[in-house]
Amino acid sequence: MLPATSKLCAAISYRHLRNMTGLRRQATVAISQELSRLASRSPGPSTWIHQVRRRSSLLSSRLEEKPFSEMEMSYIKQGEEALQKSLRILEDQDDWKTEMVAGNGDKVLSKVLPDVGKVFRLEVVVDQPLDTVYGELVDNMEQMGDWNPNVKEVRILEKIRKDTVITHEKAAATPGNIVGPRDFVSVRCSRRRGSTCVLAGMSTTYGAMPEQEGFIRAENGPTCMVLRPLPGSPSQTRLTWLLSIDLKGWLPKSIINQVLSQTQVDFAKHLRQRLARPVPAAC
Repeated sequence: MLPATSKLCAAISYRHLRNMTGLRRQATVAISQELSRLASRSPGPSTWIHQVRRRSSLLSSRLEEKPFSEMEMSYIKQGEEALQKSLRILEDQDDWKTEMVAGNGDKVLSKVLPDVGKVFRLEVVVDQPLDTVYGELVDNMEQMGDWNPNVKEVRILEKIRKDTVITHEKAAATPGNIVGPRDFVSVRCSRRRGSTCVLAGMSTTYGAMPEQEGFIRAENGPTCMVLRPLPGSPSQTRLTWLLSIDLKGWLPKSIINQVLSQTQVDFAKHLRQRLARPVPAAC
C-alpha cells in the first residue's frame, strides 16, 4: 500500500489537484491507514511513527484550509513586512532621543530614519498580565473607541486569517481642532513567539473603503506593539509601541511631534484605566 499512498500524496502536490477536496481527504485517510498498519507490526509505535502521525495531522488541517486569493496573499505579505521592518527598527538601540517622560516613568523616544522619517517609541509597564493586555488590544480592538478618546472608531473590514485583518480607524480631532479628523486603512497582523507578542501594521488600500468625507486619509507604518512579561513579575507587562505616521495636510513639524508624543502617553494612561475597570460578574 505504501507505493500507492506515495503516488496519491504526490498527486496532491499539483495545484490543480490540490484544490480537489475529495482527493485531499482520500490522501489523508490513506496516510492514516498506512501509519496504523506499520505501527501494528511492532509491540508499540516507534518514535518516527509518532512524529509522522503528528505531521500528518498538521498536513490534514492545512489541506482543509481555504486557499488564499492573490489579493489576500498581498495583504498577508504586507502585514509580515510591517512586522519585520518594525522589529528591525526597534532592535537598533542607537540614536534614540527622549521626547517626553511622564511622572509615572512612561517614556517616549524618537529617531529619524532615512527611508521612513521620524518614528516614536513608547516604553511603559502595565500592571496586568500579558494575556489580559493582548486580549484588550487584539481580541477587543473594535472596542478601542469606548476607552481611548483619541480614537473615534476601529472597525474590522475583513479578516484574512486568524492573525491578519484589514481595519478602518477614525481618529478624533485634537483639542482646539489643531489637528483635524484623520482616518486610516491598515493591514494588521499579530504574532506570538514564546512569551513575546508582536502586533504590527501599516497602511494599505482597500477598494470597499475609499476616502471618507470629513476625514483626511493619513498613513501609518511600519508600526508595532511588542508585549513581554516583566522579568521577575509575570503579573506585569512591558509594552513597547513603535509609531510611524504621516498625518498629511499642512502641519508644522513641532506640532506633529508634540501631538504624537502626547498621543502615546495618553494611550498608556487610558489603557491602564480600561484594564483596571471591574470585570462584570457572570450571570
